[in-house]
Amino acid sequence: MSYSRRKFLQTSGLLTAGAMLASNNIFAAKDPLNAYGIQLWTVKEDMMKDAKGTLKALASYGYKQIEGFEGKNGMFWGMTVGEMKSYLADLGMTMISSHCNINDKFEIKAANAANMGMKYLICPYLGPQKTIDDYKRAADNFNAKAEICKKNGLRFAYHNHGYSFQMTDGQMPQDVMMNNTNPDLVDFEMDMYWVITGGANIDDYLKKFKGRWKLCHVKDRDKAADPKEADASVILGTGSIDYPSILTKAKKAGVEYFIVEQEKFTGSTPLASAEADAKYMATLKV
Repeated sequence: MSYSRRKFLQTSGLLTAGAMLASNNIFAAKDPLNAYGIQLWTVKEDMMKDAKGTLKALASYGYKQIEGFEGKNGMFWGMTVGEMKSYLADLGMTMISSHCNINDKFEIKAANAANMGMKYLICPYLGPQKTIDDYKRAADNFNAKAEICKKNGLRFAYHNHGYSFQMTDGQMPQDVMMNNTNPDLVDFEMDMYWVITGGANIDDYLKKFKGRWKLCHVKDRDKAADPKEADASVILGTGSIDYPSILTKAKKAGVEYFIVEQEKFTGSTPLASAEADAKYMATLKV
């Protein structure tokens, strides 16, 4: 075999191997996680004392997105939709979603959320149900609420807790709710902390329901916590959850919004923890 022919085959082999590696994304480049949010429940006490000052602090930490919740002052902390939208815009932030009571004046909430420019209204908690049929009825309710969201240009989502990964009547409630909701209307927000705390596997659920998870809660779990302990969240990067790997997989599975949440603040404060969490998020590439 001539040198030139041998060289050609070697080069062709390398190019083919390179193409195969690229197609398998083995060395695919990752992008910085430039836009990430925070669930305001993390700093709820601060929000109750000084909503505008707290939002300003969060913006200074690097948060570009916020996810609200419905408190005694509603979803907008006593501000009108226009006032809050304008204030957030001045801070370089957007309100992408909010948790709310979906069974009370939902049509009004959907209209307000649309005017705010939100993408999602989310059911934050269902609670453990007695039977699997109860979860099926909940799924029917999600479908109905999602129709209202659609009319307003929004999406509807359900945020899981650990209870939906506890077998009921021989079935997994989370699976039942996902299988009985219309994928054209209903999305899901994966609280990754609660998937693990509930005894399930994040990777398995990202694969099993690829494309259904559009938002996620990024919340770390204390390495020393008893597996049965529910309230064990810690500052991101100090716990047991491998987020550099998990969030890359989540993005590939269709997750679009990455939202920090922390509920326990041993040796810290909510705002100091939110700042530390933002610094960690800024280091991630997905």
